[in-house]
Amino acid sequence: MAQKGIQLDRETFSCSICLDLLNDPVTTPCGHSYCMNCIKSHWDGEERKYSYSCPQCRQTFTPRPVLLKSTMLADLVEQLKKTGLQAGPADHCYPGPEDVACDFCTGRKLKAHKSCLVCLASYCDQHLQPHYDVAPLRKHKLVEPSKKLQENVCSRHDEVMKIFCRTDQQLICSLCLMDEHRGHDTVSAAAERTERQKELEGSRLNIQQRIQDREKDVWTLQQEVEAIDRSADKAVEDSDKIFTELVRLLEKRSSDVKQTVRSQQRSEVSRVRELQEKLEQEITELKRKDSELKKKLSHTEDHNQFLQKHSWFSQLSDFTELPSTDIRPLRYFGDVTAAVSEVRDKLQEVLREEWPKVLRTVTEVDTHTHTHRTLHFMKGDFAEMCELK
Repeated sequence: MAQKGIQLDRETFSCSICLDLLNDPVTTPCGHSYCMNCIKSHWDGEERKYSYSCPQCRQTFTPRPVLLKSTMLADLVEQLKKTGLQAGPADHCYPGPEDVACDFCTGRKLKAHKSCLVCLASYCDQHLQPHYDVAPLRKHKLVEPSKKLQENVCSRHDEVMKIFCRTDQQLICSLCLMDEHRGHDTVSAAAERTERQKELEGSRLNIQQRIQDREKDVWTLQQEVEAIDRSADKAVEDSDKIFTELVRLLEKRSSDVKQTVRSQQRSEVSRVRELQEKLEQEITELKRKDSELKKKLSHTEDHNQFLQKHSWFSQLSDFTELPSTDIRPLRYFGDVTAAVSEVRDKLQEVLREEWPKVLRTVTEVDTHTHTHRTLHFMKGDFAEMCELK
């Protein structure tokens, strides 16, 4: 009873705004008391309304009341403090929307700390203490605060359901066992809980094992991803090098063909120029002889004289034969073009035949090995074709 009296005093002398013991208590015209700072702050927020209300009864005042310290209340609060009573329970000790309230608190209820499955009630710390101190109550089953305690009560017989019917797979009370569940396979709720707890533990172990197996699989797959990335990077790097070598080989063969053609061009042009000069010299000599013959013939009217000089004229008409020329300006290097075209056609044929193999190997597991080998094979064939003989 003493504890209940202290609780009443605490609530009586607590400010309903800060929920603490009154500090510099003042009383409004409607008779309710508050801390001076609390009610001033509350009314400061209402100044724009030009009227002031009591936080508890909502009575309004106009104008704003002048508040004076309540000496009697202040003395009473000081006396309570001297007797050891301090501030009331903190706000977090009161139940929120999701919390369970103590079933035994009077006035403003405190938050429940435990629920009793035997008493079917919830208790705050203060009212729970008998369950720790009284021997019969210590045997009760305490659980975390629950709002569903009434679900443990039989709706037909208003008795706690402590039996589980395995036949119907439901909780029942002792009266149900004597009635519609007579002869059914029944056990205590605690025994069923124990058995199902073991099943759940077994299921949990299986789940944990599967988690470990899946984590191992995930790690293995991650290693495979990294291996694929490394293999792909290596294949791309090697392929790039090989194609670069192929391009370089093409450029070298192109340069070789150009140099060979230009060298042969200079040689042939020099030979033709030399022959051309000899022909031009012969033409000049022939023109000279033709001129002399024309001159001799035009001035020799006497037949006898002409015949006597015929042998000299014959000697004058003799000239050295030059080697014949075979000039083929349109076909001279045509064979080179044909040879290079043949190399191009063979390269295209190799690409048509071998390229699908390259693409197929990309989809195989060992992409690096097959692709690398195929590209080197193509490179070897190409190098062989590029050897101009």
